[in-house]
Formats: sequence, structure tokens, C-alpha cells
Amino acid sequence: MSNLLLLSAYDAASHQRWREQLASLCPEYVWSHLALPPRYFRWRIRGNPLSWLNEPLLSEPRDLVVATSMVDLATLRGLHRQLADTPCLLYMHENQFAFPVSSGQNASADPQMVNLYSAISAEQVVFNSAWNRDSFLSGVATFLDRLPDQVPSGLVDQLRLKSRVLPVPIEDRLFCDRPALANPDCPHLLWNHRWEYDKGPERLHRFLQVLRRRSIPFRLSVVGERFRQYPTVFDRIREEFDGRIEHWGYLDNRARYEQLLCQADVVVSTALHDFQGLAMLEAMASGCVPLAPDRLAYREYVPESCRYASHEQDPEQEAEAATDQLVSLLANRPPTSAPDAWRATRLAEDYRLLFEQMIATGVAVG
Repeated sequence: MSNLLLLSAYDAASHQRWREQLASLCPEYVWSHLALPPRYFRWRIRGNPLSWLNEPLLSEPRDLVVATSMVDLATLRGLHRQLADTPCLLYMHENQFAFPVSSGQNASADPQMVNLYSAISAEQVVFNSAWNRDSFLSGVATFLDRLPDQVPSGLVDQLRLKSRVLPVPIEDRLFCDRPALANPDCPHLLWNHRWEYDKGPERLHRFLQVLRRRSIPFRLSVVGERFRQYPTVFDRIREEFDGRIEHWGYLDNRARYEQLLCQADVVVSTALHDFQGLAMLEAMASGCVPLAPDRLAYREYVPESCRYASHEQDPEQEAEAATDQLVSLLANRPPTSAPDAWRATRLAEDYRLLFEQMIATGVAVG
């Protein structure tokens, strides 16, 4: 029985769910995990080799190491001789070349260098969406072009050859067959993303204001993972639209969250960055009609009729476009679009084949 070690250096809810899911989908392996709390981002992404310096699990023999994109894999393999000779798979939930810097952060190349060195060090690099992969490779190319000298040639092509796309699966139990838009006269809108700036909460606010100005009825649930500090626009949304709110705040009870997915009519995204979009995929599997901007990974699974025009530099125009698209959806009543290709039972075999070939050969799987 093969022995696998999974490393998660910034174990946010989606990362934790994915690593637990892998162990459940692939019980034929012996799984060990190392995970660090999802706080102090700059310290985590640069300091995880130091945090794990004396970790006994890193000295035990393994058949395969699976590391998330926050792991400084190159440094870890240099510090632990056992890892240097073990095939390593780097799983890119996100990439720092396509992640925006918020107004409260100082720009730094360190997170990007961690991603780059880790990708070079790994035998296989796996992305959760084609958009994630493509933005990473183009970001690396742009980054290398800015360096003054002594840049190796062909590096982007080498990374492309050992890269592939394998999404985070959606549990089969979430898929249900129900009528789309059960309440078209007053749709229940669901916004179920992390409460952070890159998910576009200011754009959500503008969208809701346009709906109110046009006298379009709606009910609203705003959920998703919330941290100690979050954009203050959420407080303004709650105050302005209090009479329309069905549910407000993070649902830590998974059963209650899944029940809400089955009650909502339209799942809304206003994100500026979403590397796969688990929140959207979960809601779509549960029968929600998606409403998302025409950008990011959404083009890979949100039907064109459910995507509104992207205006990243003009939030007001984008809010109008989102409203127009919602009006069209309510009038035309499109069928649900369950993302069947993302079902856990369909993807489980892809993960197994990938693990088995890497264990047997230690090389990338195209």
C-alpha cells in the first residue's frame, strides 16, 4: 500500500476540504497530512519550511508527496534529504502571478518566487482550472522578461510540459435535479464567496443598488468564509438591504449550507479573481442558475447565456451589465447547468491514475 504525504501550508477551508476529499476518494493509499493555519499569509508562504524544520513526518519514507501552492517545495526538498528523492506533485489552488495586491498590502516578489521555485522543483504541476494554468505561465513569462540578466531560456516551455489541469471535485451528494428559477418574480440571490476584496464585494454592492434603482424584486443571502478583518462594504450592504436578507454570515454547519444551496435561485459572482470557483460549482450542482462575469475560470463551465459583460475598469457599467443579464435569465428561464464533469466520482479515477504513474515513474503525466 503506497504511502502519501500531503502538505498544506495555508490550510484555508477550500484547501482543507480538498485534502480530506482526496483521502476519502482514494482510500487505497496511506495518507499523512501536515497543515498550517490560514493566517499571516506572508509568513506562511515564506516560512513554512522553517515551521516544519523539525517535523518527523518529513523524515519518513514516502512514495509520493503532494504539496499545495503555498508550500515552499524547493526549500523543503533542500532541507530534507528524504524529500529530494521522492516524487513531488505541486497542486496549484491559486497562483501568485495572477493574485491582485490589495490596498493594504505591499507589493513583493517573494510569493511569486515561492510559486516559481516550487513549480521548477516539482515533478508534476497540477492546476484546478485552465485559466489558473494559463495565467501562471503567462505571469512567469512576464516576470522573467523583467529580470535584468542571466535568465534561463525555455523555462516556461519546461513548466508547460509538466503542467496539467485536474479540478477540485464536487461531491456527488450536492448534485440534485430541481426546477430552475422557482421564484422568478422575486428570485433568491446567493453570494457565497470569501469575504475578501478579490471577490468583488464593492461590485456586489453596486449590483444590488442597480437592482433597487430599477425596482427589480429580490431576496438575498450573503455567506462564505469570513475572517477577523473583512471589507467594510459588507456592513453597508447589510444595513442598506436588511429587509431583503434571507441569511447573513458564514454557515459553519455544512448541512445548513447545503440546504441553502438548494433553496437559492441564482448564485452570483462579482469576483475579480477566482481560480476555479468552488462556490459557484457547488451552487450550480445544487440547481442554482449562475450569474457570473465573462472572465476567469467561469468561461470553462458557466454557460454563455449566464455570463455578463466584464468591465474590470468600470464597476458601474459592469453592475448594469449584470442586472441586464439577470433580467434576461428571469425572462427566459434557462435550464439548470449542473457541472457533471466536476463530479467527485468522475474525477477520482483521474487522481488515482496520476498518483499511480508518478509513484511508478516519478515523472510528469501529460
